[in-house]
Amino acid sequence: MDIDKVNHHISGLFNKELEDVCYKVLTMGGLVEQQLKLAIKALTLDLELAELVISQDSQINGLEIAINLACNKILAIRQPKAFDLRLLLAIIKIIHELERIGNNTKCIAEIAIKLLNNVHSMPKHDLDHMAELINTMLNKTLSAFARMSVEEVPDIIECDKKVDLEYENRVQLLIACMIDNPVNIRHCLDVLTIVRALERIGDHTRHICEHLVFTIKGENVRHLSQKKLIKKIKG
Repeated sequence: MDIDKVNHHISGLFNKELEDVCYKVLTMGGLVEQQLKLAIKALTLDLELAELVISQDSQINGLEIAINLACNKILAIRQPKAFDLRLLLAIIKIIHELERIGNNTKCIAEIAIKLLNNVHSMPKHDLDHMAELINTMLNKTLSAFARMSVEEVPDIIECDKKVDLEYENRVQLLIACMIDNPVNIRHCLDVLTIVRALERIGDHTRHICEHLVFTIKGENVRHLSQKKLIKKIKG
């Protein structure tokens, strides 16, 4: 964590409160990142990994509640301004995005368990590339938050564009698979749920980047197109 960007107050206690909140966000982010990797591995039909992802989801929910309470306490007692205010408001939104990512990883794990019952004679769908893109996005985003930097945000946004394209391609392939053989419809719908969950994780990761831009630059960029957002950051 780049302490210099949050540790600049006369009150040592205020500094510590902000540091603690930021570290908790990174702890939550690290857990979410781990959950995503485990959920992807669970798609190899690993029941134990899938069950682990589902059981650990409550930890993510607990962290969201704890961080939210800590932020609201600081807002009430310290009445922060400028960067500090933006940081706390952004963190409240960022942990919500992380919680949603956690929900989607749990969804992937649940589908992995469901697929265990239909493993024989089912078509294979390679989601490794899409998953790798998502992992890269999330890792870079958490790193950007730790450094309080928007330098890598354009690359993350470009990666999200690739995820969206991958999603569209996967959907078309799944539709073709269902048309080709109606017996595969149920299986393909399950895979489609996984693909949709991955695409949503990409969206939530992008939103975290947008909240980070708001924190550092003081500008709301949530509704800008990808092209305008990248121009805003670089400009």
